[in-house]
Amino acid sequence: MKHILLPTDFSENAMNAITYAMKFFAGMEMHFYVLNVQKTSDFTLSEVMSGSPTDSIYNGVLQDNKKAIKEVIDYLQKTYKEERYTFKPLLDYDVFCDAVNQAVVTYNIDLIIMGTNGATNAKEVVFGSNTLQVIRKVDCTVLTVPEAYRFTPIKSVLLSLNYQSFPMSQVPLLKEVLSLHKANLKVLDIKESEAAITAKDTTANLERLQKMLNYQLFRVKDIPEAMAIKAFEQLMPVELHTVIVEEQHFLDRLLFGSGASKISYESPVPLLIIHC
Repeated sequence: MKHILLPTDFSENAMNAITYAMKFFAGMEMHFYVLNVQKTSDFTLSEVMSGSPTDSIYNGVLQDNKKAIKEVIDYLQKTYKEERYTFKPLLDYDVFCDAVNQAVVTYNIDLIIMGTNGATNAKEVVFGSNTLQVIRKVDCTVLTVPEAYRFTPIKSVLLSLNYQSFPMSQVPLLKEVLSLHKANLKVLDIKESEAAITAKDTTANLERLQKMLNYQLFRVKDIPEAMAIKAFEQLMPVELHTVIVEEQHFLDRLLFGSGASKISYESPVPLLIIHC
């Protein structure tokens, strides 16, 4: 895990997520790509006309953003000069998710780190619209940082499973996070119903996982996933929560609730979302 994408709109929330990333990887040799995306609908006539006759429209409308992203990188280079970090500015004029996808492919991105909030739509209070779109449409691991959350040394990591299998291909990523922070792993195996246990038992998968990672296992059943996780985090505080997204409905059920239970989950700690 060496190449990290940091999307930013230059907001306080985005800068907080970037600061978290700097502290998360302290002591590591890392390559950060700071991405700002401006979509066509953001451009006003005055912005387009602001470019000089010799400038392309593209350069004209992105001039302020270029300056802003340079200021961000200058600040990071000065503040974290003792770290083995490199920074590359990325500016794009595109649909947000298309720009992120392109950056992921072009620069072999291992992880995207971004803030959670940013929209007022009822379904997008917990996660801003851009963050939700990235989680749903970009095939890359995402680490979301709650608004105003300050980095706390990671001693315990929670991995919650709800009759999903943990992809063995992602074990090295999780193992690297645990090793970097010398953290212990707590696995919460959630069974919301007896039918779920019969339909897809995770026992065999957990046994394979234990051969590769040491962890404490906790099991709960007949409790909605969001409620189970909230209760667990209150009883056994963790500094990072990991979830597996096999299909879209897994994520929607966790974040927004489902069926008779409309209990939604708002993670009090950074959430590592792994696709499989």
